[in-house]
Amino acid sequence: MIIKKRLYSLLAHNTFGIDVEAELFVEFETEQELIELINEGLKPPVLVIGGGSNLLFMNNYSGTILHSRICDIQTVEENDSEVYLRVGSGVEWDTLVEYSIANGMQGLENLSAIPGEVGASAVQNVGAYGVEAGELIHSVEAISLSDATKKIFLQKECAFAYRNSIFKKEEKGKNVITYVTYHLRKKTEYRVAYGNMLPKVEALGGLSAKNIRTVICETRAEKLPSPSSLGSAGSFFMNPVVSATIAQKLKERYPDMPQYNTPDGGVKLSAGWLIEQCGWKGKQIGNVGTYPKQALVIVNHGGATGAEVLAFSHAICKSVKETFGIELHPEVNAIG
Repeated sequence: MIIKKRLYSLLAHNTFGIDVEAELFVEFETEQELIELINEGLKPPVLVIGGGSNLLFMNNYSGTILHSRICDIQTVEENDSEVYLRVGSGVEWDTLVEYSIANGMQGLENLSAIPGEVGASAVQNVGAYGVEAGELIHSVEAISLSDATKKIFLQKECAFAYRNSIFKKEEKGKNVITYVTYHLRKKTEYRVAYGNMLPKVEALGGLSAKNIRTVICETRAEKLPSPSSLGSAGSFFMNPVVSATIAQKLKERYPDMPQYNTPDGGVKLSAGWLIEQCGWKGKQIGNVGTYPKQALVIVNHGGATGAEVLAFSHAICKSVKETFGIELHPEVNAIG
């Protein structure tokens, strides 16, 4: 069923808790409904949203906001060692993770408790604890906003990179993702080398997807605020990646600086560590601050506007640039 609402509050559709309105908010439950909407014509500009966990609204949205309510999960191929799972873009991400583990599938457990919906996992290439969604995505189905034709993007066509994909570059704003098919395993290939995951998992009784999920859910709950109690978008900034030469120079100046080698020869730095060293952890200016337990998280203490949040983030970037010579880039998209 197609649902249309005018002058609709987006408070429940962005985890930052910014109270703005959409001129027109439209939800659809099937690909055919989406095709009908596009053929009828949508008032531009058109913004496609998921759970709103990476959005920062600056003001009311003049135009159409589209939201998928395609929420089915189907096994399309399966054998003794692997399974292909086709998932509607409107399925809550953590619901999918929980479903996969309950049905003996492995691969998504490290991505437990990440807010948002399945469609956004392909756009953002969500990642955590040594795993990225793009590694597990087989294909992405989408409907073109220009002519309502269906497109299928295979994994290699999606150009997945750190918090990036073709849907944030060449295909940005051109399509509405309807389904994502994941290639999951049935055999044990767990990744627990990140931080102190392994001893925590072993303390629960040994390696299993369920135990890994438990540890990660507990860890995220300790580090990150619940959007229901404190508005945020999780990690506000991406971890910067620098050359090995720059990383070495920084390490000489700051021996305690966390650094992680990347597959392409770069070195990933901890944005949270950089921000904390600049004195921003737990700092508050007006209605906006950083979370006391994690400097990478900017929070809305109540009543903040998008402009206040953005100004606060710019101040952090300026401070890190002046101190370390490193530029921070947001994961969050400022809208309007």
